[in-house]
Amino acid sequence: MPVIKYPRIRDPLFYEWDRKAQKCGLRHTIYAVNGDQYTGEWLNNLKHGKGTQIWKSTGAIYSGDWKFGKRDGYGSYSVLDPVTKEYKRVYTGWWENDRRSGRGTFFYPNGELYEGEWSNGLRSGWGKMHYKDGSTYEGQWLTDQPNGQGLLQLPNGNRYTGGWKDGKKHGPGKYFYPDKGQLFEGIWVADIPKCGVLVDFGRENAPAPSEFPLPEIKLHDPAGVLAEAQAMFDDSHDE
Repeated sequence: MPVIKYPRIRDPLFYEWDRKAQKCGLRHTIYAVNGDQYTGEWLNNLKHGKGTQIWKSTGAIYSGDWKFGKRDGYGSYSVLDPVTKEYKRVYTGWWENDRRSGRGTFFYPNGELYEGEWSNGLRSGWGKMHYKDGSTYEGQWLTDQPNGQGLLQLPNGNRYTGGWKDGKKHGPGKYFYPDKGQLFEGIWVADIPKCGVLVDFGRENAPAPSEFPLPEIKLHDPAGVLAEAQAMFDDSHDE
């Protein structure tokens, strides 16, 4: 009786090719189909560990930490200047899930600079912004805008410290005019002072004080005025 031999079942060849192609550990430069290149560490065919990526379409380069194929950890991102052909830093700091997250420094094309905290790729937390005109803002940020408490200093020495909302002065705050020797303390709404008090502040040492000092208001009977105001307040709440 003839013996029938069945062929041994084997996996398709592409399974074998894929197994051999799996990248783990430190590898030399790997080129993608679109021309991008990566040199560094891998884990299960994903960029993982230390490595450097260069994007062919923009010439941008990232060097730093990777986690499961995404920028995660500490790293630096730079772009190629089309004129000088030199690399210019854009961001140096911490990343999470391929976005800026944690503390880092961002260099803007117009020369401005931000140093501080990031969340989900946006300025959020505590940070300091150096603007092109020479002014600085240091304080709290939320979704890329000053939000919370912060200090704005202008090139002429004037400064505002107080509340912010959506990038505008909002809430209680103080605005100092060292050049005039005056201080305005009050309430802001969307960058506009709504109410407050303007007083002389270091006027004798100011370089350009106003022509006349602010008049001092004196009450003949301050205790009586306060008592009357308190009584009116109490009456209004009793009704």
